[in-house]
Amino acid sequence: MKEKSSNTLRRRQKTLLRRLPDLTAVLRGSLIERYKRCGKSGCGCSQGRGHGPKYYLSVSKPKQRPEMDYVPKDYVEKVKEHLDNFRKTKLILEELCEINRELLRRREKL
Repeated sequence: MKEKSSNTLRRRQKTLLRRLPDLTAVLRGSLIERYKRCGKSGCGCSQGRGHGPKYYLSVSKPKQRPEMDYVPKDYVEKVKEHLDNFRKTKLILEELCEINRELLRRREKL
C-alpha cells in the first residue's frame, strides 16, 4: 500500500465498493453436512453412512456453544451463496480498512 499513490488507493476503494455483494444476502457461519443413524433394527443405515445428508448452519459466538439451525435441502444452495457473500464482504472490508489506514498515515481525507 505504501508504494501506491493516493489516487490509485482511491480508485481501488471505488472498485472494491462496486464488488461488494448484496449486504442483505449474507450469513456468517459454516454449512455442515451430517448423516444420522436412526437406530431401527434392520435399517440399512446401520451398515452405511446413515440417513442424509442433512444440512445445518453452525454459527459460533465467543464464549458460547455453537448454535445449529437445520437447513432444508431447498435452501442449501442459497445458504452457500449467502455464506460466500459474507466471506467476500469480509475480505473486501479488510482491504478497505488497509487503504483507509494508509490514507490516515498520509494525513489525507478519509
